[in-house]
Formats: sequence, structure tokens, C-alpha cells
Amino acid sequence: MSAGPAEPAGRDGKMHRMRSSIVGPVAMFWGLAVFAPVGVNYVAALLLLVALLAAGGLRERAARVRASPLWWPIVAYVAWTLVILAIGPHYPQTPSNLWHGMRIALTMLMALALGRDEAIWAVRGFFVAALASLAMVLLYRTVGFPIWRLWHATLEVDGNKSINNALLFTLFGATAAVAGLAQFGERGAHRPGRALAAFALTAVAGLVITAWLTSRTSLLALLVAVPAACVHQWRRQLRTLAVALMIGTAVAGVALWQSPQVQQKVALGLQEIEAAQGGAVSEGSWVVRFYMYRDTTRMVLDRPFTGWGIGGWTEQWHARGPALLANYNMPHNDFLWMGAQAGFPGALVLLAILLTGLWQGWRRPDLAGRLGFIAMIAMTIATSVNSAMRDAQIGLGMLWVTFVYLRLAHEPGAPWDDLLPARWRRGGGAAAAAALRAQ
Repeated sequence: MSAGPAEPAGRDGKMHRMRSSIVGPVAMFWGLAVFAPVGVNYVAALLLLVALLAAGGLRERAARVRASPLWWPIVAYVAWTLVILAIGPHYPQTPSNLWHGMRIALTMLMALALGRDEAIWAVRGFFVAALASLAMVLLYRTVGFPIWRLWHATLEVDGNKSINNALLFTLFGATAAVAGLAQFGERGAHRPGRALAAFALTAVAGLVITAWLTSRTSLLALLVAVPAACVHQWRRQLRTLAVALMIGTAVAGVALWQSPQVQQKVALGLQEIEAAQGGAVSEGSWVVRFYMYRDTTRMVLDRPFTGWGIGGWTEQWHARGPALLANYNMPHNDFLWMGAQAGFPGALVLLAILLTGLWQGWRRPDLAGRLGFIAMIAMTIATSVNSAMRDAQIGLGMLWVTFVYLRLAHEPGAPWDDLLPARWRRGGGAAAAAALRAQ
């Protein structure tokens, strides 16, 4: 972390250090809260914003954010949104859509403003929450226990919050896969036992999102992210890469072949698309998407430069979409959402944010870059087939963790080595850290 301004001396300096030490635990609280209902995530976001402002060092944080490759794409996204707000028509939905647009940018900026240790705190919280949630799902499905409302969307399919939680399991599973792949280092340090333990976590996460918290979006993200991690790690070792991809494809193929839930979901999706093309209207997942994508594309083409104004998608959807589906307020694709209300420039600035994040992870060939890369892959897929930013049910948890990963991808050195507390990294832990640094 870059050096900040000199701390005040005496009592003022002590107060400054106390305020600064609050940010890490508050960031960890948001990491712990990502599986919880959206209201808890809003509280966590508000607490972090207050902690960042109260901790001081804002000049250092601003410099850190401006140094990120994501700074100018985010600025362009905010600026174009405000331009459309100023020149475009307003609707009853304008305030809520403006709020969500600014919330998206604020979530990204808060993650990028974290210091190295603060971002590590946030990741620790996410890992603890993910492990606890996986254990809870396994116990619920084997032993059984009463469901508390706090964990309902983790244990049973419950709207978009369950999609968020499934995506978080995907990200955790892909992270475990990256950790497993890292045990086969480029310098000959192979630890198959640790790799198998990491891959076991990936398998458990995959089981949850295919058998119980079934989400085609999450499964697709996992099936893309893990091979992408292999390509990232062995991009200069084509023979090793080919072997890894063949083994991964075989394992994934067998797992999917043995999963009737996934086969049923895929078959149902194909049936829904075929029915929608024939004119059928229902609330089937891909029937809804068929009409949303078709009609929203027409909205964008009708007003390609400035769109219909912030909040204009809902008004146009009521005018164009089937009456049975009139209660939806977002098009299940954030590029189309931005394109409908802010034209092609709006969709492009959102795409620029995601592409910049992907490039930031890709160009860094080590563990930190790889984790940022797979996190952004999962986020990009979720944004393309769901409202993963516009919908706060997803855009507060998944977006937050993704950009914390990207924050660490911009940190020099080996930031992920510090994930475990120092007293846990002695002995074998230090050797493992050295192996990860070799990546």
C-alpha cells in the first residue's frame, strides 16, 4: 500500500489510528453479510461508507482509486448517466433507477478505495461466510433443521437473492479451484494433497448450485471460470494447458451427465425458447428473457444515442411487452438496461468497466491476477444473462466481492499470502505462501 500523509502526533494521532483500524473489520462485516438478505447488505454498505469517511486519509484513498485502471471507465459511466438524467425525460421510475446506477458506482469505488489489509479483511469475511453457508446447506440437506429467514435464500430457492448466493458459491468454488491449480507450480513445486482439498471445495460448491440452489447462470459461470483459470495459469505452457483442459472437461462432463437437475433445467430452457418463438407467453425464465431481450433491443435501436432516459425501460416495457409480464422492472441484462435508458454509449461504458477488469486480471500472470480474472468472468456472465448490477439482491453482494478481488489484483507483491493471520502462517503455511508467490 502506498505511503500516506504523516499521521498527526499525540492524542490526535491516536484517534486517527483508532478510526483507521475500524475500516478492516467493517469491510469484513460486509464480506460476512453477502449471503444475508439485501437489507443486511445495505446496512453493511452504509457502515463501510461511514467508516471510510471517519477514518480519514481520504486523499490517499482518492489517489489509490485514481491509480486503478477502472477509474476512468467508472467516471465515464457516472458522467453519461448524469448527462442523460439532465437532457432526457423523467419517469416515476427515474429516482429508483438513478439510485441503483449510483449505487453500482459507489460499490465499485468503495472496494477500490480499500487498503491492502482492509481488502484482505473483506475477503476473510467472504470466505468465512461461504464456508459456513456451504456447511449449513449440507447439514440442512442431510440432517435437516428449521429454516431461519436470515438463511432462507441460501437453503431454498428464493428469487434473485438465491441467484446471488449461488453466484457467490460459484466464485468461492472457482477460487478454490484456482488455489488447487496453484499447487502445481511453474517451478516444479507440486502438492497434490492440498490440490485435492481445494478441488473438493470446488466440487461441494458445484453440487450446491446444481442439485439444490439450482442456477443455470451460476453453473455456466463456474464452467467458464475454471477453464479460464487454467488458460491464465498455463498460457505459455500449451501442452500442460491441453492436459488440464481435457481432464477438466472430462470431470465436468461426467458430473453434468450424472446431474438430472441440470439436464432438466437445460431441456426446460430450450422448450421455453421454442415456445416463446411460437408466440407463447408465460413466466418461464427463458420465455421472459426472450421477450425482454427482443423488446429491449428494439428500444435501443429506436433511440440509439440517448436512449429513453433514466428509468425509461419500465415505461417502454409496459407499452411493448406482453401484459402478463408487465410487473417486471428490469430486463435481466444490464447492458440492455443501460442501452434502453442511456443508448449505446450507456451500454458501452458499462461494458468498458467489465472489459477493463478482465484485462486487469489477464495481464497480471500471478495468483492475484488470476483470481481477479475469474471473479470478473463470473460477474460478466451474470451481468449478461441477469440483472447482476441493477438488482441490489445481486449487485450488493456479488459486485462487492468481485471488486475487492480486483482491488487485490492491482496491489503489488503477493497480497493473497496475507489471507491467513500471521500466527497461522508459520511452518507449513510459510512454505505454501512461497509456492503461491512462485506463480
